[in-house]
Amino acid sequence: MGPAIEYQKMMTEIVHINLPAPEEPTPGMSGGELLHGFLVDFLRSDNPEVKNYVSLLCNKWNVHYREKKD
Repeated sequence: MGPAIEYQKMMTEIVHINLPAPEEPTPGMSGGELLHGFLVDFLRSDNPEVKNYVSLLCNKWNVHYREKKD
């Protein structure tokens, strides 16, 4: 599995948060793995207001969730 969060610099800075992510924190996870699960939990929310707010923040900060392609 590749990195949880990838950084790519083109004309602007783009951050990709790769899906899927861990469902629950486990002992020994790195800070990056914990952050990965934390950020993806926002995307998993059933609350439309939370989803809308996350979408607005992603647009503001140029962050994209990306499904893993096999």
